Amino acid sequence: MLKTEETIEIIGARAHNLKNIDVIIPREKLVVITGVSGSGKSSLAFDTIYAEGQRRYIETFSAYARQFLGGLERPDVDKIDGLSPVIAIEQKTTSKSPRSTVGTITEIYDFLRLLYARAGDAYSYNTGEKMVSYSDEQIKELILQNFNGKRINILAPVVRSRKGHYRELFEQIAKQGFLKVRVDGAIRDLDFGMKVDRYKTHDIEIVIDRMAIDTTEDTDKRLNESIKTAMYHGDDILMVIEQESQEVRYFSRNLMCPSTGISYPNPEPNNFSFNSPKGACENCNGLGVVNEINLKKIVPNPKLSIKAGGFAPLGEMKSSWIFKQLEIIAQKYDFKLSDPIETIPKEAMDMILNGGNEKFSVVSKIMGITKDYKIDFEGISNFIKNQYEESNTASLKRWAKEFMDENDCPVCDGSRLRKESLYFKIDDKNIGELVHMDINELFDWFNDLPEKLSEKQNAIAVEVIKEIEARLQFLLDVGLNYLTLNRSSKSLSGGEAQRIRLATQIGSQLVGVLYILDEPSIGLHQRDNERLIKSLENLRDIGNSVIVVEHDKDMIERADYVIDIGPKAGRFGGKIISEGTPKELLKENTMTAQYMSGKMKIEVPSERRKGNGNVLKLSGATGNNLKNVTVEFPLGQMICVTGVSGSGKSTLINGTLYPILNAHFFNGVKKPQPYKKIEGLEHIDKVIEIDQSPIGRTPRSNPATYTDVFSEIRKLYTMTPEAMIRGYKAGRFSFNVSGGRCDTCEGSGVRTIEMSFLPDVYVECETCQGKRFNRETLEIRYKGKSISDVLNMTVDEAVDFFENIPKIYRKVKTIQDVGLGYITLGQQSTTLSGGEAQRIKLASELSKKDTGNTFYILDEPTTGLHFEDIRVLMGVLNELVDRGNTILIIEHNLDVVKLADYVIDIGYEGGKGGGQLIAKGTPEEIVKNKKSYTAQFLKKELI
Repeated sequence: MLKTEETIEIIGARAHNLKNIDVIIPREKLVVITGVSGSGKSSLAFDTIYAEGQRRYIETFSAYARQFLGGLERPDVDKIDGLSPVIAIEQKTTSKSPRSTVGTITEIYDFLRLLYARAGDAYSYNTGEKMVSYSDEQIKELILQNFNGKRINILAPVVRSRKGHYRELFEQIAKQGFLKVRVDGAIRDLDFGMKVDRYKTHDIEIVIDRMAIDTTEDTDKRLNESIKTAMYHGDDILMVIEQESQEVRYFSRNLMCPSTGISYPNPEPNNFSFNSPKGACENCNGLGVVNEINLKKIVPNPKLSIKAGGFAPLGEMKSSWIFKQLEIIAQKYDFKLSDPIETIPKEAMDMILNGGNEKFSVVSKIMGITKDYKIDFEGISNFIKNQYEESNTASLKRWAKEFMDENDCPVCDGSRLRKESLYFKIDDKNIGELVHMDINELFDWFNDLPEKLSEKQNAIAVEVIKEIEARLQFLLDVGLNYLTLNRSSKSLSGGEAQRIRLATQIGSQLVGVLYILDEPSIGLHQRDNERLIKSLENLRDIGNSVIVVEHDKDMIERADYVIDIGPKAGRFGGKIISEGTPKELLKENTMTAQYMSGKMKIEVPSERRKGNGNVLKLSGATGNNLKNVTVEFPLGQMICVTGVSGSGKSTLINGTLYPILNAHFFNGVKKPQPYKKIEGLEHIDKVIEIDQSPIGRTPRSNPATYTDVFSEIRKLYTMTPEAMIRGYKAGRFSFNVSGGRCDTCEGSGVRTIEMSFLPDVYVECETCQGKRFNRETLEIRYKGKSISDVLNMTVDEAVDFFENIPKIYRKVKTIQDVGLGYITLGQQSTTLSGGEAQRIKLASELSKKDTGNTFYILDEPTTGLHFEDIRVLMGVLNELVDRGNTILIIEHNLDVVKLADYVIDIGYEGGKGGGQLIAKGTPEEIVKNKKSYTAQFLKKELI
């Protein structure tokens, strides 16, 4: 028995489906919680242990502070003892902001900014010369040394290459007591009312002093005063002109180009931040991309006329102000609104798109009169751009974005920073170039850096470099060597985001903390699994407790302690069916133990399908790191795309193949990554993609609404005799709109009672008793059941209940087939586990009618699934392939790879070392490839 002080003791946990369980978890150990999907693993780890840890933390604040934080509900558990401060590393916690990148999440970019601000060398963007800066004393010494015995003018630059007449400026200079100015290279006396040509660019300097330089004390004193005055008026820059040779020299307290006089502000870390106005590119505001109007989206078919809806944003002709303006433009440029758009004169198109403001007259030959017209038109392009930039409503912004393309910013070339920031260099590299390197390359560059720095730079940079290298090493340790620091966090997969947070936590070197992780091995190739497990062991070894919710075989074998929850999912789970070391687990008779010991396994098929003989061929794919890849996808087979993380699988399939197919079949607008050509599209007639985006996470979302089966059920209820007599429509049976729902709880079934500085309390609605609908709606029954009774049915019950209604039966049967027969149709999406949510999404797509020539693309469908769940899921997918469809799966899970008919392996490494097709064929052919990492691990599975 474990000693109390070394354990976390949980008594009476009842969150979600947990059956009042008691469990003792050892501290400072690597503990794995496993079990079938939906058995209650996350309910124990996150909704009980983590929730209680968070609640205790919030409780330490004052009642006043808690009312702003919103209290946390006490988890449904009798007692938890021995709990440390808790940090959860989940899959869904990364920021979706376009300003969040791998560099900012890991804080490496903050250290890079500090490094460049303190140790970077500035160069002129005009001449490439090294910038210089001087103190006032140094400037005086240089002037005395270089101009001794010569006459000079000391000037303060006030205008640099700008247009304007500058009359007010000249008046202001005169009021300050100055007599002369230098305008465009010529020295002039200041006259009353003096001004220059407002349409030309000008350089204007104030003449501060004209003096002969010698070594007397008076000259020294006068020079001091003149330098201070020039610096004050010239914004820390002054010019010295030798009167005889007219040679110009610039001096500045800031960084300055010695030849052209341009200056940079003294660098601070925020000069290199794209989230600060001081560092962000002004054109794209630090986003690196700009939205530009795409004319093809505004005029998709130039053969159509304006009248017939040729301009997509305007639609067909109607009586509105815009069309009246277009009629006036048509009169001016002599065309009709019924003419095809391609025949409209170029000048007219320019005015329609970009707008104009002018008056003109038209003489009527028949009537003999002149009519005046006025065009005051904003232009379709300008209108769309203004709506996107200035509109406050999300729907209008979304509408405007439909006619725009996201392109790299032309000013900063996607680097996000202003020009000056990119001319600070270390070892001939600017900060923008560093964030484009992958982690491997960047780590090597920093390793070699100290030898290339000067002694002074080394003294400044040594601590910063140490911090950066440590953080890069942690990213390498968790298998993220292929990422770049400028990679947007919203483009990361769940597993990648989680491992980045893990690397950040390892970097913080906290001790005595309880870490809870949710399937960190998602999206990770077997080759990198070892590094991930070592990282978790490292967290444990420095004195932390680590709890991992995981299905991965290697992780379970390496754990110090394993808790198996089951025996099945949902209401049939929620019990501890075994706990102990991995060796003790194997002696048990649980499903996990049988899969671990090999008693149960997913069988390798005796023969592979040959397909229908047709192929889809993609040639010359070069997106991201792909190196001119040409690949054939045999149709009528189950295809698996494998390769180490970052090798280019997602770029090839999600970034190139899917957008091509989506554009071909459904006019999708997402631009595919570069490729040369695609052949064989005639052999398929539909594409369905199932990606990793989460399903609705609001309490009003449930499996019935997500799979759209609830719409069919509501239609069925409107066709019952009683509903037809009362005239009820489908909206009557919706709990999201008023009419049929309970008005007291607005269809949620519970009432929220606000408790000020305590957490909100949810109580069953006393009007509808949690049934969501009002009495009149509940009186409508089908086969003796009300609409509320249907929402409370399990999927298994619904399959029998609706077996004679094909539209409903097909959808609920698919949910049952993917192994979710135990959940109720009305279960809140927020209470579904990750694996359940993933399969609800799969069921929603798989229930769509397949044509026998449908091409399915699945991105890691085994996320959150136990060995048994994978077996059930693969059975459903195999049935689809047997009907003639093609299924393409991007996957690392070897239980899926070994069942494929055809495997495409991308490699060899991640990032720049990847992007090549290294093996293709049946799993048996793949394992013969000596260079493939996938082959090395797949070989053990095929034995």
